[in-house]
Amino acid sequence: MTVDVEDYFHVSAFENTIAKTDWEKTPLRVEHNTYRLLELFEKHGVKSTFFTLGWVAERCPNLIKAIVDQGHELASHGFAHQRITEMSKDDFVTDVVKSKNILEQLSGTEVIGYRAPSFSLNDTNTWVYEKLIELGFQYSSSTYPIQHDLYGVPNWPRFIHERSESFGGQKIIEIPIPTLRKNNINTGIGGGGYFRLYPYWLSKKRIDKFHQQEQKPYSFYFHPWEIDPDQPRVKDAPLKSKFRHYINLSRMEGKLERLLKDYQWDTMKSVYLNKNTKENGMT
Repeated sequence: MTVDVEDYFHVSAFENTIAKTDWEKTPLRVEHNTYRLLELFEKHGVKSTFFTLGWVAERCPNLIKAIVDQGHELASHGFAHQRITEMSKDDFVTDVVKSKNILEQLSGTEVIGYRAPSFSLNDTNTWVYEKLIELGFQYSSSTYPIQHDLYGVPNWPRFIHERSESFGGQKIIEIPIPTLRKNNINTGIGGGGYFRLYPYWLSKKRIDKFHQQEQKPYSFYFHPWEIDPDQPRVKDAPLKSKFRHYINLSRMEGKLERLLKDYQWDTMKSVYLNKNTKENGMT
């Protein structure tokens, strides 16, 4: 189970509508929503990995402490939700170092996981892996092997794998978002908007099919704003962006509770780095 801890105004879909200079003037909703998730996870005995923006952590230090105190994994989502495709190497390092330092100082724990904003790791920026290794990260979950208008690397591996690049004898693993494959086409089943769009029975059917076909662990991702149907509406955003962002927000929390009940969940570190290394083909 994974949560990308960002507020509704951080999302890439609104980046041309809400200026970063306006973030400070916008009331935060992410803290309350994430505490609500912590309550739900505790109720159902779920442990999760929280890929957290450094920008959020800086403003919600008690939330970061609560995540760790309740036994969840804290990981980095970068600092300011800027896509890697729009950053130079130096900008990327600055962003991630700032995020990692803030998260580690607030939590007192080592941060070893990273997720790129908007799954923006692709063929144009594989240098990212070298930088992540240099900064002490052990894994990334930054790729979605599907065809999508905003992101996606459909030809990349669908399952956990070591990067073929080796930097000074060190390697890093990539944990892609889950997909189903049919007729040589990958379909996204990892959560987020897909989970809100489809009825729960269909999402469950697709998850069960993944387990049956692949015999691999399944990971799910979503955002705190997805359980917040009362969030402000961004009127000037493109119609497609508004549809994707607001579809079925009022139903998300109920569907999420069913998901938490129907499956066993744990952190990325526990499932992919500790418990199931052999099962995942990693030795």
